[in-house]
Amino acid sequence: MTDAASTSRRKFLVVADDSPEFTAALKYACRRARSTGGHVALLKVISPAEFEHWSGVREEIERQEREEAEVLLQSLAAQVVAETGLPPEFIIKHADSVRTALKAVVAADPAIKILVLATSTAGRGPGPLVAAIAKDGVGFGGRKLPVTVVPGDLTDEEIDALA
Repeated sequence: MTDAASTSRRKFLVVADDSPEFTAALKYACRRARSTGGHVALLKVISPAEFEHWSGVREEIERQEREEAEVLLQSLAAQVVAETGLPPEFIIKHADSVRTALKAVVAADPAIKILVLATSTAGRGPGPLVAAIAKDGVGFGGRKLPVTVVPGDLTDEEIDALA
């Protein structure tokens, strides 16, 4: 897909992490993207390395974390292509928090039209990111961005029915 084509499509942004609810958010975003002619963008946030005194060690840790992020996103690409017919956009961002990364990414890309999150499956509230957005608002550089929050324990059949 060319850059012009990718910027003309509506992007559904999903934060790629290792939480159990991520699967539901990704499946929902894929199904919505397919049904509305959009595509999926996956954001992987890497926390900064803490080794200020040993820059060589810090650089090696950051290189390894980036490599791991790329491997994760590549492994998810097949699922996204199978669901939507289009490859996902990969966004890897170094930031102190997911919220900080989200603000920067959304402010920089007006094609991102919807943020898709899923609630926690652990049963202890909606999850930290959903709770933070509910409490403090979205606040993405003055942009109004819809946030779709899906239950993290939705089955594939339930997602199909909703999307």
